[in-house]
Amino acid sequence: MIINGKILFFSNNVEKILSQLEGKILNLTQALPLRDDISTDEITPIPSLAFYDEKLGKYPYTGLTISNELPIKENTIIDSEIKIIVAGKRYGKGSSREHSPFAEKCAGIKLIIAESFERIYRQNADNLGLITSTDFSLIERLQKGESILLSDIIKDRDELTQKIIISGGLINFCKKVIQKNKSFNKNNIETIEKPKSYAQKIIEKHIETYNSIKDFSLDRDYFFVKPDWRFIHEYYTGMCLHLLSSAYDKDLILYDSNSIISFEDHLSYMHKSQVHIQNQLINNLKELSRVHRYFTKKFDVISHGYLEGGEGSEGISHALMTEKYALPGQLITGTDSHTPHSGAVGALAFGVGTTDIANSFASGLIRMVMPKVILVKLNGELESGVTAKDIVLALLALNEIKNGAGIGCVFEFTGQVISILSTDERATLCNMTAELGGFTGIIIPDNETITFLKERRNIDFEIQPWMQSDENAEYFYTINLDCSTISPMVALPGDPGNGIAINKLIYRNKIDIAYGGSCTAGKQEDFDYYYQVLSWAVENNLKVSPHTELFLQFGTSEVKKYCERKGYIEIFKKVGANLLEPACGACANCGPGSSISSEQATISAINRNFPGRSGPGKVWLASPPTVAASAIAGKIITFNELKNQINNYL
Repeated sequence: MIINGKILFFSNNVEKILSQLEGKILNLTQALPLRDDISTDEITPIPSLAFYDEKLGKYPYTGLTISNELPIKENTIIDSEIKIIVAGKRYGKGSSREHSPFAEKCAGIKLIIAESFERIYRQNADNLGLITSTDFSLIERLQKGESILLSDIIKDRDELTQKIIISGGLINFCKKVIQKNKSFNKNNIETIEKPKSYAQKIIEKHIETYNSIKDFSLDRDYFFVKPDWRFIHEYYTGMCLHLLSSAYDKDLILYDSNSIISFEDHLSYMHKSQVHIQNQLINNLKELSRVHRYFTKKFDVISHGYLEGGEGSEGISHALMTEKYALPGQLITGTDSHTPHSGAVGALAFGVGTTDIANSFASGLIRMVMPKVILVKLNGELESGVTAKDIVLALLALNEIKNGAGIGCVFEFTGQVISILSTDERATLCNMTAELGGFTGIIIPDNETITFLKERRNIDFEIQPWMQSDENAEYFYTINLDCSTISPMVALPGDPGNGIAINKLIYRNKIDIAYGGSCTAGKQEDFDYYYQVLSWAVENNLKVSPHTELFLQFGTSEVKKYCERKGYIEIFKKVGANLLEPACGACANCGPGSSISSEQATISAINRNFPGRSGPGKVWLASPPTVAASAIAGKIITFNELKNQINNYL
């Protein structure tokens, strides 16, 4: 295969992008500065996810925001005959949606060159045969008209990845090589006897290899693992079935269907999603649900679907995984970047794209590299009003994280603060390792884990001696964070890394929408926080601000039942909150709580605020108590500040 063609530089200057689309040729120097942090929400915005086949070729980059403009329109890339994209750091941030590289490939893109890539995006691209590179010396060669061999571009990639790309993608590779051999032999594995982290131990226990690779060693960076659980949700099932049907036709049999779980958690409020209504996409979304249910029934996998009545679902996939399935020491993979949620109970859980999960459904295997591990020591006493969300926003604001130091790494959270955090709060940290760029987040199981499993799931779990990191385990590096220095935070619109202490905000933005919910902030303890603020408001004869709408959306049905038992619902209604059944909802721009105009400002407890993520308006990220307090005040404010203001007034 030979790579050549027309280049589009994603400059941070919108005029430079428009000029290239009109035919002007720029070199790298002229195109600078390049746009960093291009997210999958911008490559394939939520409305485009209504499609799962070649129709996606119309939509790549239609959400790309440069200076508040959207320079790429539907069919722009196909019509311009662009073949090569050049961008800056952390290309492909955000979702595990394989729709993004698939849309790029369907639009005719052959090669993406970027300073760095997010792990899931790049693995998805490899799996589809879309070529990626961090070698900027290729640009000058291509602009001179040189045709470059594929083997030259991928020569720095590991051996397994090269084989997968040359085979035309992961499914073809596994079908031809692994399933043809039909032989997995752990005796080929030469484990290295040295101190290891807890995450490395879990991976090692789940490794499988095959006879065509000899002299396998954990020092090599290519292998497959056999997960304990694999799960998928309805945004991915159609593409998954499309890929599997193309590869296997009528011969498809799922490997160990009893360990596959399907979730309908995104689209139950599609009939109230303005973006889908306005774009006349409801019928396309219904087709996604139809295919999802067909797949679930045909292959008889475990299923969690909609509630009776048509609004809401049993719960968000990774939240339900932690509530019902994940256990310490297990390895779990799912089609969502926030799969690391289950790291809160000591499972190694990570997100993958559609090709990875499709291949695992057929083979039982997931491709991996041995990730580096970052040790995060959270020490110090938490200030009143500081939550796990504030801690992770503080981590995201660190320069090394912004520059991509966490990409593809395991974040092992430890320290004095972890010892006092509940499992729900730990889940917030692990969940948002997706935003940190990490492979996953994990917390070594302890007495809190045992208590959670007993009280929430009625499981008597005994922690095994191996379930810990060895004393002299090697870490990529260590982050020491003095949490006593953290005060309630927000992340300014555009990126979760835009964190700032609220007390340092010069201007307190007026808020149109306050949203509390999603996997990150729809757990039981999150609703304890909402209740703490809103019950105080009721006691002081306060309600939600007249110019603000407050939406509270349960993460799972069990969370709603918990709130009913605790008597929270009456208070929520009395203060003027809109209560929503469990679903991903506004976090994925799929229901009430999403903005409907660019002038609206939202304060939200969700995990990411990339442009277009939760509607066209600006989204500020914050903790559950800050969201609730801001809804009462109608502007960004902490709960402590709100109480002080009211007390001073009285």
